Amino acid sequence: MKRIAILIITGLVLNLLMPAISLAQCAMCAKTAQQMGEKPAQGMNSGILYLMIMPFAVVGVIAFRWWKNNGSRQA
Repeated sequence: MKRIAILIITGLVLNLLMPAISLAQCAMCAKTAQQMGEKPAQGMNSGILYLMIMPFAVVGVIAFRWWKNNGSRQA
């Protein structure tokens, strides 16, 4: 039970830190976003976060299935 709580807390902390890290852009994207203004730049950052969801979801599903299959063999 303690392990699950640690995993949940770690996941929440990493989830809270991810948007701050993922708002980083390449030099050309940052320059373009600055020239467009505040609203389009926020939309561009939201789009980057949206595009990042699928790779994380795929890796998460693969890791979960792997963990689940390894756990069922040991029991």
